[in-house]
Amino acid sequence: MGLMLNAKHQKGGVSTRWVSVFCISSFCLGVLVVNRFWGIPEPVEVKEEASSLEKFQEKELVPRLNCQKKDTSIGAGDILSRVSQTHDVIMNLDKTISTLEMQLAAARSSQVSTQETSPMATKGVPDQFKEREKVFIVMGIITAFSSRKRRDSVRDTWMPQGEKLRRLEKEKGIVMRFVIGHSASPGGVLDRAIDAEEEQHRDFLRLNHIEGYHELSSKTQIYFSTAVAMWDAEFYVKVDDDVHVNPGMIASILARHKSKPRVYIGCMKSGPVLAQKGVKYHEPEYWKFGEEGNKYFRHATGQLYAISKDLATYISVNWHILHRYANEDVSLGSWFIGLDVDHIDERNLCCGTPPDCEWKAQAGNPCAASFDWSCSGICKSVERMEEVHQRCGEDDGAVWSAIF
Repeated sequence: MGLMLNAKHQKGGVSTRWVSVFCISSFCLGVLVVNRFWGIPEPVEVKEEASSLEKFQEKELVPRLNCQKKDTSIGAGDILSRVSQTHDVIMNLDKTISTLEMQLAAARSSQVSTQETSPMATKGVPDQFKEREKVFIVMGIITAFSSRKRRDSVRDTWMPQGEKLRRLEKEKGIVMRFVIGHSASPGGVLDRAIDAEEEQHRDFLRLNHIEGYHELSSKTQIYFSTAVAMWDAEFYVKVDDDVHVNPGMIASILARHKSKPRVYIGCMKSGPVLAQKGVKYHEPEYWKFGEEGNKYFRHATGQLYAISKDLATYISVNWHILHRYANEDVSLGSWFIGLDVDHIDERNLCCGTPPDCEWKAQAGNPCAASFDWSCSGICKSVERMEEVHQRCGEDDGAVWSAIF
């Protein structure tokens, strides 16, 4: 019976012994696998790296915290010092930009053609401006075809002539020229008369401009544009030919403002806007200045004023879009009203004729310019210029000894 059972198990199934062997083998294999996983060491390297990172962060954060603490302890003096340094940097940058703008304007002006629409002079201006002559002042004396006697009265008094005029330019950097355009028919008798006068005195600056009383704003604009193209000056002065001037005093006054980039110097005023037609100084565009009866903005009186290099360059670059009002001094003031400009009210530029300027000269403080307000110049200047010069003029050597 037992033999039959054994035979049966051997024939149709797996023996008990093999089952036991398989179970034991599986158990041993399982123990080996489990022991292998349990035997893996802890991630020491990872922990070490994490620890190193924490130490690194601690080292880096400590100086940063110290810097922050140091910054918070900066005193008021250090802050003011840094603000001052920043201001100096901004000022230097502003001067650099201004210099570049002036150089660009000079380059543009030198390439402008001598067509009627150009602000360049018709005569006396070279074709190429490789290098402009550097001077201190360019003084343009505005004159007209009919003012030959006025010009002679100026030549006989405060304006040097001949070799002295050349020396004044070379030694002191003061350029003086009578400023005039041309007639409506160029080459006519009026232009030929100026040509002959220029041949004699060599003291004109000829503009590409048609002369006319109602074109003074345009003439002033073209004068500054032409002067900038010809001379690299610190200041550009405009003066009428019936005003007495002491050049040495003018130079001394301007020298006090040499460090300022945008300066507009003159006797500042704010006269009424005249809407009534037919009166002198009528303003056709009076409505732009508000209600009838209003006054103009502050601007220098037209007998004499000075502008710095930057402002003259600004006119030279933008002359084609600057609006011109009926009155030349108003036009100039309007060109600067929206700019960052120092308006210098210098009353020494508008003294009265004797006895006013005489008293000041006797006190050792000669006036820079003298004229009569009632005449917008010296009344009967041809006859009186010599008298005013004798009583109010500076010493002959004043301009030569002036330091500027």
